[in-house]
Amino acid sequence: MGLEFVTFIQEVFMGSASETPQPKRQRIVMLILLAILLMSFSLFFSSQKETETILITFPSGRQLEGEVANTPEKLLFGLAFRETLPPNGAMLYIFESSGRHTLWTKAFRFPVDIIWLDESRHVVHLAADVPPCNQDPCPRYGPPPSDARYVLQTKAGFVREEGVTVGTDLKFTLVM
Repeated sequence: MGLEFVTFIQEVFMGSASETPQPKRQRIVMLILLAILLMSFSLFFSSQKETETILITFPSGRQLEGEVANTPEKLLFGLAFRETLPPNGAMLYIFESSGRHTLWTKAFRFPVDIIWLDESRHVVHLAADVPPCNQDPCPRYGPPPSDARYVLQTKAGFVREEGVTVGTDLKFTLVM
């Protein structure tokens, strides 16, 4: 099969010396079909990675489904351009390393609460009822007084409702 496949590919890409117009047309059609097939496989395999979700559990037992922001695009845009968060939804920023990370709400369409957490998932800083920003420059929120590895954005008022304070411990569970 290996030699036959190589011969087939050579004929498709290089053709034969005695080709008439009909086989040339077939070769072009075959190349187009092969390109479409390769693009289809590429799209299929690249779309298999869905958005990761982490279940965030608070001491009261309340849980939020955190959409994970762990790519440069999601870390940059986060909740920008979205109309709202889903019920019990949140955005969980996961940074490559702990640091004194700041965030803004540029192009957000609703206010949020921002919770900074260290590597052990202890709350190290809070910003409640942060308004959306549609001007330039936008204010930056943070940095926390100590290093944070994670930042959680929730609907405005959540920190107050849940009684979240500096030192609160959260639990993360990856949703499969």
